[in-house]
Amino acid sequence: MTDSRGRMVGLPSVPKTRWWAAGVTVSLVLLTLLAPLPVTGAAPQERHITISAHTFAFEPGTVQVNRGDTLVVNLESTDVVHGLYVDGYGLATQAEPGRPGQLTFIADQDGAFRFRCNVACGNLHPFMIGKLVVGPNLTWLRAIAATVITAVGAMAAFWKR
Repeated sequence: MTDSRGRMVGLPSVPKTRWWAAGVTVSLVLLTLLAPLPVTGAAPQERHITISAHTFAFEPGTVQVNRGDTLVVNLESTDVVHGLYVDGYGLATQAEPGRPGQLTFIADQDGAFRFRCNVACGNLHPFMIGKLVVGPNLTWLRAIAATVITAVGAMAAFWKR
């Protein structure tokens, strides 16, 4: 609304510095979430991982490694015969109670890959699934950075002087 002189009335005036701070904050958050980031990962290493298979579950259910790591996966079964098949790599092994299975391979593909039991082990066998994550967790790092930028931007935009 305007008064008789053509001035805006009824709305508070927002200083230009607050608009500027809000614009910069939104721009930085979008840049953080969308820009490709260079990854300087750790040097490849040999990783020994033991996965326990029992009662329709793998422990640990998620395994995270860096690209280029050589993985030595030991599969142990505590109840019946279980298998481990790694999607995307086409590798499999089996383990019986007291007789572990082993896989050795280089994690040379970035991404998340399911590993599953490939031996029919009971009624809930189709739900016996785990996840192999190869590469750094950039989604989490980007979310943390966006949160920090948002908090700093909000403080700058709403700080009363």
